[in-house]
Amino acid sequence: MTSQEQIIDRCQVLFDDLSFTSAREWKAAEEGRKVIGYMPIYVPREIIHAAGMLPLGVLGGGDQLEVIHGDAYYQSYICRIPRSTVELGVTGRLDFVDGMLFPSICDVIRNLSGMWKLMFADTYARYFDVPQNFDDKVGGEFYVNELNDLRADLSKISGRKITDDQIRASIELYNENRKLTQDVYAFRAREPWKVPSSDLYLVMRAGMVLPVEEHNQMLRDYLVAAADSDRPLRDNCRVLLTGGFCEQPPLNLIKSIELAGCYIVDDDFLLVNRFLLKDVPTEGDPVENLAHVFLHDSESTAAKYEPFQAEKGKYLIRAVEKYGAEGVIFAAPSFCDPALLDRPMLQHTLKDAGIPYVAFKYAENSGQMQPIREQAGTFSDSIKLWSEA
Repeated sequence: MTSQEQIIDRCQVLFDDLSFTSAREWKAAEEGRKVIGYMPIYVPREIIHAAGMLPLGVLGGGDQLEVIHGDAYYQSYICRIPRSTVELGVTGRLDFVDGMLFPSICDVIRNLSGMWKLMFADTYARYFDVPQNFDDKVGGEFYVNELNDLRADLSKISGRKITDDQIRASIELYNENRKLTQDVYAFRAREPWKVPSSDLYLVMRAGMVLPVEEHNQMLRDYLVAAADSDRPLRDNCRVLLTGGFCEQPPLNLIKSIELAGCYIVDDDFLLVNRFLLKDVPTEGDPVENLAHVFLHDSESTAAKYEPFQAEKGKYLIRAVEKYGAEGVIFAAPSFCDPALLDRPMLQHTLKDAGIPYVAFKYAENSGQMQPIREQAGTFSDSIKLWSEA
């Protein structure tokens, strides 16, 4: 049986590898294989998989990559992820990738899609737009057209037509992946001492580079191993972490919050794994089914347009209630326009609901964690005092 430690050790290797060796090996294993990279937050990986390609999550360079060339392309007063992604590209770490998708997150990522076309003219690059009108006859039709355009583009790259049945088969695999992901998250919420959030993050991060079939098995193995683990229960407070949906936090940031006396029982890291909240039906038109679930049953986040302003922040209250959180930590990357623009409105909603919160900013290459640990520790102690009062 695979132990928790063995699974995490493998995930750590995948996490540390900025050359994407596992994806390179997957591509080289069979002639004609293609790899399509994607930036956070959500892309329809089902269509990439149905084309026989590997969807590869490109999440910046983290705290391991020194950015030299990337700083020449972007100003200093924006987030770090575009600069480190450019660094990955110009240093040849992504030279095996056959295409890049830049989902609708913010103006910076939109700009990066155009920059990528100029820098790597021989590589397919697409800004993947999403609707801001959630009416099926308006935004729905727009999104179906976007999905079909992507389908046509990937068909040209792969050299074969992508059939409805192939998309349905891929939908089934990703439905299973989302269910297993939710099972792991639910397990952590019930027994967070058995599933450290730093471990959970590594397991989810592995899903960015592994084929979905392999990641599904890893999630099943991890659930079994976590259930058998014997970790001590600590007197930590339960918190919800939000704001890290695009530029990812350093792994040490997650560990620092845990060491400060907090159990993270929900977060918005790597939302592509669970952005769709319900299974996508496999009967009928699979592209229309993908569009319908996106419109009506997808995760709320600052990077997604919300048609009902009165609902702003209510998803945090629902998550606090669902996972039994005692407070919310806003951890957003510096200069992240969507997260920092939404934060005052979300804080106002939490304040009206009587839910304590604290906020700080980070960059993917943050090195000094002591201030964050002290702030999270003070927040944890305050929650314990308030709850006792």
